[in-house]
Amino acid sequence: MIEYDELENKMVLKLVYYGPALSGKTTNLLRLYDLLDSEGKGDLTVLDTKDDRTIFFDLLPFFLVAPSGLKIKLKVFTVPGQVKHDATRKAVLQRADGVVFIADSQLSEETNNFESFRNLEENLRFVGLDIEKVPLVVQFNKRDLNNIVAEADIKKTWGPTGVPVFMASAVEGGGIVETFEKLAGLTYSSIDKRYHLSEKHGLDENTFVRTLTGRTRLHGQ
Repeated sequence: MIEYDELENKMVLKLVYYGPALSGKTTNLLRLYDLLDSEGKGDLTVLDTKDDRTIFFDLLPFFLVAPSGLKIKLKVFTVPGQVKHDATRKAVLQRADGVVFIADSQLSEETNNFESFRNLEENLRFVGLDIEKVPLVVQFNKRDLNNIVAEADIKKTWGPTGVPVFMASAVEGGGIVETFEKLAGLTYSSIDKRYHLSEKHGLDENTFVRTLTGRTRLHGQ
């Protein structure tokens, strides 16, 4: 749920990385943090539980400024993967504007992936969000390992859903930025329908996404 203050002309968006324990959510964000333009990101914060981690960082601490003057800030979070931290997962999912589901590509983790995705559906419903409407991207991580699910099988399973799916290796860095860019684009499309960012604020999807990754700069930054 977008935080939008019309009086102050600012908007805060929240993206969440979700998935089973040890699927690579934290590694994804750490790698993303390293890969993005150092001038366009805030501090990385790690919240340690006893045996799991939740991390987040402000992607644009001084806001992305659209030509109209609208300030947009993006916050990126992970959730703890272990089931016993489900209350924390629900809390992190509240007011999410977009979600990446990080699946573990190893054949031995197929059941965990299934259970975690089902848990995502349930928790989105719990916090008042519809998985059919929330911008969603799936990433199959750990493609650098052996004994993994074949890409053809993944596409056969996920193709009919229409959900964008990316192959990645968080350790090597492949597919990390691409996953993020796709979610950012889907999130933009969702908020543009509601707030008319392109029409009212002169901010198109391509500029929005490329600015977040540091590949270009917007007027006013």
